[in-house]
Amino acid sequence: MRIVVNKTLEEIAPGDSASIERRLQAGDVRAWEAAFGDFDLPAAPGESQAAAGIVTAILTGLVGSSLPGPGASIRAASVRIKGALPIDDVMTARLVVREKRADQGIVVLDGLCSDPAGHVIATAVLEVSAPTMRQQREAPEHRLEGLIERCRDLKPMPTGVVHPCSANALVGAVESAEAGLILPVLFGPEAEIRRIADQAHLDIAKYRIVPTDGPEDSALKAAAAAGAGEVAALMKGSLHTDVFLHAVMQKDAKLLAGRLISHCVMVSAPTYARRFVISDVALNIAPDTDQKRDICQNAIGFARVLGVDLPKVAVLAAVEMVSTKMAATLDGAILAKMADRGQIVGGVVDGPLDLDAAVDAEAARIKNISSPVAGVADILIAPNIEAGNMVYKNLAFMADAQTAGLVVGARAPLILTSRADTAAARRFSAAAAVLYADAMARDPGILFPETAE
Repeated sequence: MRIVVNKTLEEIAPGDSASIERRLQAGDVRAWEAAFGDFDLPAAPGESQAAAGIVTAILTGLVGSSLPGPGASIRAASVRIKGALPIDDVMTARLVVREKRADQGIVVLDGLCSDPAGHVIATAVLEVSAPTMRQQREAPEHRLEGLIERCRDLKPMPTGVVHPCSANALVGAVESAEAGLILPVLFGPEAEIRRIADQAHLDIAKYRIVPTDGPEDSALKAAAAAGAGEVAALMKGSLHTDVFLHAVMQKDAKLLAGRLISHCVMVSAPTYARRFVISDVALNIAPDTDQKRDICQNAIGFARVLGVDLPKVAVLAAVEMVSTKMAATLDGAILAKMADRGQIVGGVVDGPLDLDAAVDAEAARIKNISSPVAGVADILIAPNIEAGNMVYKNLAFMADAQTAGLVVGARAPLILTSRADTAAARRFSAAAAVLYADAMARDPGILFPETAE
């Protein structure tokens, strides 16, 4: 949660400015098309209503969040599109106060949107009624660009990239490095890695390569390097997940921490104003109650590292009532009581809750559910991998959600990338790993707290 504070009419002066960077995705355009019925792609100036709509939305959002901020009201706005939207790249939106009409309570703002090269995408003029009194609002964290922003003050994290023997795997590592998130150490057959880099036109000259004899050797050497502290995280390349994790689980790797490892993914869905975590969607198939306890604890640590101070955990089932015929409801009730007894710490746990009651306050009210978690859940604990995976992939592939996933519970974060992951998902996951490793180095108790036995 962040606090947004306004500037009053009296405080505003000509020349005052505010700006925001936004990485546009194809999903932003698709969302506009679905909502407003425009089916043209913004390939050139003036060809798409989506370009004008998206630019207008970003600039008016900047009015509401920064200049003047809460309490402002837009009276008129005109936008001119001058260039194509930079899809999967950063657009900078900026507002500057041109004029202040104090007698009318009006400020006139010039708007400008530009791409990374400085080319002008759009210009705008906005007339805004400025607030006369100080106002502030709590704004839930939503989009995941903030994860990358938080990494800007941290050094790139040494990361073992395990067997990057496909263009997709190598591109993911290089993109994360170019974003300033990681310093890749490439574990794999050197000749093959260099051949793939040449074919994909990737410059890997500045990255260290640890030669290996194949996928198993790549995984074992990378895991050993992580256990010895030579790298702070591991990123899966083009090898099978079971080969990757088998190396991590070896006693000699010294990566296990006495707790079940599990997969957590933070999700930002365009139509839901709060980001949240789902677990486990990729690793543990049918966890029992004790394993779900570790999954809860892992997810709480993951959420706290990514900015949720006191995560609210919903243990999901098909219904919100306890039934001896439905094991997931029993797990929910038991895990909630475990949290009451200090066997799960750092968050508020309740269950069983069905999905609508967990994420929608009105649904919880209609069902007469009294719970500190219902309607405001930060973490959703799936009953099994099928349920979790389907929710996650539905959001990622059908709702254009942003995602950042890690395997956690070991002594180093594991970036479990997929061939189907978008470039944005790879960047966000790398950023999550950087924040996780930094938190582990500063205060291991956040991720591995003492609990009642």
